[in-house]
Amino acid sequence: MTDSLTDRDYRDTLFLPATEFPMRGGLPKREPDWIKRWDELKLYEKLRADAKARGAKPWILHDGPPYANGHIHLGTAMNKIVKDIIVRSHQMTGHDAAYLPGWDCHGLPIEWKVEEEFRSKNRGKDDVPGDEFRAACRAFAQKWVDVQAKEFRALGIEGEWDNPYLTMKFESEASIVGEFLRMAMGGTLVRGAKPIMWSPVERTALAEAEVEYHDRKVPVIWV
Repeated sequence: MTDSLTDRDYRDTLFLPATEFPMRGGLPKREPDWIKRWDELKLYEKLRADAKARGAKPWILHDGPPYANGHIHLGTAMNKIVKDIIVRSHQMTGHDAAYLPGWDCHGLPIEWKVEEEFRSKNRGKDDVPGDEFRAACRAFAQKWVDVQAKEFRALGIEGEWDNPYLTMKFESEASIVGEFLRMAMGGTLVRGAKPIMWSPVERTALAEAEVEYHDRKVPVIWV
């Protein structure tokens, strides 16, 4: 016996299954290829066309949009992933489950970021004309809309990414004004008094989500 047991290769003596699948996932390289293939196949458009051809019942997810003011984080990622699962599940049960993504392009979070950019150039908010400031906010929001859209696509989220709804679109703003006028003409608006949270620094009203309450002990009892 010329070879020892320790030197012998026993792979040829066993009937092992063979597979063409790679031993490593290589997902950072493979996932972009999958998404590219879906885009080339126009998979989302084919699903919509098939649903309409079948006369499928529409199922619509009213998506609360994220702010267009930075990269997505774990919270926004989980939000979109869960919604994508829900939309796909209804699509697989035979519904016409279209998904229209969108972004909130208004509000103080975006204005604060733009103010920081102007301050880095030694320009305060009072030094910037209103039309220039609004144009800067619009450009800032559009920049992050494009960035976040790519990041959501990298997660495999399917939707109408070429035609999202943006609150800063003039069509959206006109639609809001039109609906407000319709309610006013229909007598469904109520005028009343309520406290308004005001920022003396920003010189604007604050949303409830932007107000923090501090606990304070007082000799008062509510009965």
